[in-house]
Amino acid sequence: MVKRETVALDLDAIFAALSHPIRRAMLERLAGGDATVSELARPHGVSLPAISRHLRVLEAAGLLKEEPDGRVRRCQIDAAPLSAAFGWLTRYRVLWEDRFARLAEHLEETRKKERKEERKHAHNR
Repeated sequence: MVKRETVALDLDAIFAALSHPIRRAMLERLAGGDATVSELARPHGVSLPAISRHLRVLEAAGLLKEEPDGRVRRCQIDAAPLSAAFGWLTRYRVLWEDRFARLAEHLEETRKKERKEERKHAHNR
């Protein structure tokens, strides 16, 4: 049972990290290769302390690794937590696809019945 709570906490951190557009943009940039903190900050027009807070959120979620390189900090993505999030989403995607398929079948059956009733009423006129 402890493992479920740990997974839930990890997913909470991952989805919280992904909830902000600047953090998503940073991850997209890092998907193309390592970057310095300055390179990650440049396109966003926010203060370096704000960028540092975003980076800490990503790091706490396990999505980012920072390594000092002299006076510069280099960042790289760790995509493993995204796999956990993808797995969680996939379970619900399958559930919703099944529900939509059943809804489509129900609607088609309803349409067929309605057409049959319309033809019956048209024939009786």
